[in-house]
Amino acid sequence: MRDLDDRRPEAIAVLKALFAHTGRAYIVGVTGNPGSGKSTVVDALISHYRAGGERVGVVAVDPTSPFSGGAILGDRIRMQRHATDPGVFIRSLATRGHLGGLSRSTFDVVTVLDAMGFGRVLVETVGVGQDEVDVMKAAHTSVVVTVPGLGDDIQAIKAGILEIADVLVVNKADREGADRAERDLMHMLDLRAPGERKDVEIVRTIANRGLAAGSGMVELAAAIAAHRGRVWSGEGGAARTRSRAQAQIAELVRALLADRAERALAARGGLGEVAAAVVERRQDPWSVAETVVDSL
Repeated sequence: MRDLDDRRPEAIAVLKALFAHTGRAYIVGVTGNPGSGKSTVVDALISHYRAGGERVGVVAVDPTSPFSGGAILGDRIRMQRHATDPGVFIRSLATRGHLGGLSRSTFDVVTVLDAMGFGRVLVETVGVGQDEVDVMKAAHTSVVVTVPGLGDDIQAIKAGILEIADVLVVNKADREGADRAERDLMHMLDLRAPGERKDVEIVRTIANRGLAAGSGMVELAAAIAAHRGRVWSGEGGAARTRSRAQAQIAELVRALLADRAERALAARGGLGEVAAAVVERRQDPWSVAETVVDSL
């Protein structure tokens, strides 16, 4: 897995060989605001799917520090109780500066888990706020987790992250304000333009109760299953499959171009050397960028 994150050529060759053995895993993306309890929701979903005999793969993405370049990769710690279960595989990834809530190698790790026979793959994003729309491209079902009391009445309407939701979760629903949070979400769905998705189920959960009565995890799993049955069949399902393939190809193209641009800059002495020419007004940044791109 480390070789995938480092984009080693031998790892890419393995991915190419594995691809023919993929296409069976169902991918659930889990995103939401920091502090909403995404990891706890994922942990409970693992327990639910394992109780049903499913093998579960988890890709948990943590933010990379822009200063040290390091990442905490703490989701495996929070899901430690599943560490000895051979039917569960949890991999943490660092974003390494990649925006959109996912690591650039997320698609690749999901491919490996799919080929390994994990029928359910859960992808948890970094939780950086309102712009984690990339999870929609990677997942079959996108679950957006919110909690009571995160913002004002219209925050749910403003938050672009909610536009990607296939299932909305009000976690920590035992807190005061859960009713209001659910009403805000329903209002947001009502304001969507005609033709946009409005058949989004809202589920209340208390994920730290695990699978105990009243946790809402059985209802959440049922909502995910209902979305799967509703949109991943017939012509609509075929169109979504093509969209996922298009998103993966586009991401791979961007990654390859970024790698080649980095090498082209290194051949010119590095980004610092090129920037010095711009600072001294010997070159303009637009021409420099065009020169680099033309050399790819």
